[in-house]
Amino acid sequence: MTSLVNDIFSEWTQGLDTRESMISIFSHIRDIPYSLTVPMSDTQTSMEQLLVAGKGSCGPKHYLLAEMFRKLNVSVVYATIAFSWNDPDFHYPPNLRELAVRLPIAHHLACRVQIGCRWILVDATWDLPLAKAGFPVNDHWDGYSDTKCAVKPFKSPVRTAFCKTTTTEPCRGKDEAAPSPVDSEKNHWNEEDRDRYYREKVAVRSPDDVMCIAQFFRGFDAWLINVRDEEYQS
Repeated sequence: MTSLVNDIFSEWTQGLDTRESMISIFSHIRDIPYSLTVPMSDTQTSMEQLLVAGKGSCGPKHYLLAEMFRKLNVSVVYATIAFSWNDPDFHYPPNLRELAVRLPIAHHLACRVQIGCRWILVDATWDLPLAKAGFPVNDHWDGYSDTKCAVKPFKSPVRTAFCKTTTTEPCRGKDEAAPSPVDSEKNHWNEEDRDRYYREKVAVRSPDDVMCIAQFFRGFDAWLINVRDEEYQS
């Protein structure tokens, strides 16, 4: 870890046992305001940018969570989940809904964390004020149960036929000591593999897609500011 991440880790976990530390880390990261338009830096890691800017998206949030959980000797893998921004549960204003309909498949990042013989989903994406706009915020995590997933994973007909589950409860195979992804989920043991997978997915986007995504991101972040300021009316 970098000095900054180490200092924050010590601050968030001082005097706590492992489970209490996990809950504290999760809560602090969840409470960092979600944002899709944080300026990039060549001199800072994504985790450092998240902490310095005080805002960030699911990627840096879960890279930081994994880094800190591993410092507690907790096993973590990254979980990439394909989804659509055009989620009917999000209370978008009309202009954002029109853009969301046009967006290509997106790829969310959360974590799978090993608790005993189970790999649970831990998702710290949405900060608490976003609940009033329809986002599935995880307001209380007990340190050992699956959290709600921040997005609705695309369904796989094959997996659904053989495993009845909700989007927040992973399928369990005979070998529960290994991650068992649900539907569109792809697990990665390290950040490099996840980044490579993500680059391959976004490389097929058209110039039109890229332009629409940039426009949506700017509008989305502006809308979230209004949601947090309680200017948004559902």
